[in-house]
Amino acid sequence: MNEDLLTMSLDTYEQAAALLAKVGILPLAPLAPRHPSLVGLTASEQWHTDLETDPWTWRVRFPATGAAAYGKFIKGKAVLIDRDWFPLVLRAAADARSVDQRYRDGMLSKAAQLVYHAVKEHEGIDTRKLRVACGMQAKEDKRAFDKAVAELQSTWDIVISGIKKKTNSAGEVNGWSAAAYETTAHWMESHGLEADTGARSAAAGELLERLEQVCTPEAAAYFQKIWSL
Repeated sequence: MNEDLLTMSLDTYEQAAALLAKVGILPLAPLAPRHPSLVGLTASEQWHTDLETDPWTWRVRFPATGAAAYGKFIKGKAVLIDRDWFPLVLRAAADARSVDQRYRDGMLSKAAQLVYHAVKEHEGIDTRKLRVACGMQAKEDKRAFDKAVAELQSTWDIVISGIKKKTNSAGEVNGWSAAAYETTAHWMESHGLEADTGARSAAAGELLERLEQVCTPEAAAYFQKIWSL
């Protein structure tokens, strides 16, 4: 990796997109050792301003346009993965079994299975409506709901596809925006991405080769361990 990429400054979405195209994987906050992140390469005063220079707005612009997949894919941390990398990462890192099969095999929680099918039935649904669709809108259900949503991102079954603004009956913005979710398969299809149908071993080998080409040795080793490449 060009060492300058670890210390450069990002002032625009276009600069962040160019960096992501080079490194393939860009966490929001520092995650892998000696690997760039949005927080690490932007000034704190840029955040949460709703200006063109606000990285908080960039994070949803990427998945909304299909430029990158976005979700809490690694250890519950938010990560952007470039569209040209995502099918390969998905094949190498994700379990090929269906959600229902993994639930039957004891690999996925009942709450996660429930949330997944609600997202699949209502692609692009926001957090508020998703809780209602799952019957988990009660205060005591929030922890289980949040855990299920995070679980499905860590298993690559759903992605954050954008944000939805809360509106009143007149269609006026009324409250905070909420994350919107789609199944990974639907998001990929919507943005013209084809699934990698090759052998998992071949995908893992190719991904590791890419990582070693663009990452520092420390970062490549981190991703190799996380995804058992």
